[in-house]
Amino acid sequence: MTEATLIEHRTIRAERPAAAAAGDSKSHSQGPDFVLTFSCPDRIGIVHAVSGFLSSHGCNIRDSAQFSDPSVGTFFMRVSFDAPGVSQADMQSEFEEVASRFGMNSQFHDCKSKPRLLVMVSKAGHCLNDLLFRYATGTLAVEIPLIVSNHRDFYRLAASYDIPFHHLPISSETKAAQESKLLELVEQEQIDLVVLARYMQVLSDNLCQKMSGRIINIHHSFLPSFKGARPYHQAHARGVKLIGATAHYVTADLDEGPIIEQDVLRVDHGLTPDELSSIGRDVEAWVLARAVKLHAEHRILMNGHRTVIFR
Repeated sequence: MTEATLIEHRTIRAERPAAAAAGDSKSHSQGPDFVLTFSCPDRIGIVHAVSGFLSSHGCNIRDSAQFSDPSVGTFFMRVSFDAPGVSQADMQSEFEEVASRFGMNSQFHDCKSKPRLLVMVSKAGHCLNDLLFRYATGTLAVEIPLIVSNHRDFYRLAASYDIPFHHLPISSETKAAQESKLLELVEQEQIDLVVLARYMQVLSDNLCQKMSGRIINIHHSFLPSFKGARPYHQAHARGVKLIGATAHYVTADLDEGPIIEQDVLRVDHGLTPDELSSIGRDVEAWVLARAVKLHAEHRILMNGHRTVIFR
């Protein structure tokens, strides 16, 4: 049996309803041309060198944020700026002298190029629905060229936004072939970020390593004592007073990747398990959306196993 026969892979399209013309209502305020992010050993003169470089190249700084972590001696910075008539490659090349002098791990991001997302979902669609609405209304500046699921439930939702829906069913026997197809789609569609919008399958170590720093997951991590199925029913039985969610980068260590965003809501004894679940879905949706937005706007820098977030 060939690998191609191990999985069922169907790209499902449906007619797009006229009332849901994704992209027709998009509007974006005029933002900066570039964002520069970097980290380096902390020392005197870093900000002066960076601002001097930008000034000497006719750049106008829109926003600048910095952080020094004395526990590790590392300096972090994010600068957004205008640079008329200059390319990202030119900026990166000409900045190399400054980066080398300070031992920087630096990157220039072209703000005109929107990150391309591959969204994965299983049978709970609240996070997917929220992301698609934000994308369609322009509040999330990304492109979503495809949606992947191990179930068929949301192909009509995808079609309403004119986004191809790829059905990739999975079992223990077909997991390797399914993930191989997923990586093909990532390369084919030039995907920058994979978003697990309640995709209820554990990714292999191999996939996590190949996509390190490029997969974001959402889960109910403020219910740490309630693992497995029906966590909100377990929470109800224990009488919890707070429920919440965490968005994090995916690593080979399950649910232990660097944390990007978290939030909680207070609840009480009067709520049923179904009501707790409904509240939890709301928290999961907005926490994931904020995490994706932070990533898309290049506001996240890694500090070991932690993140530095410039809001």
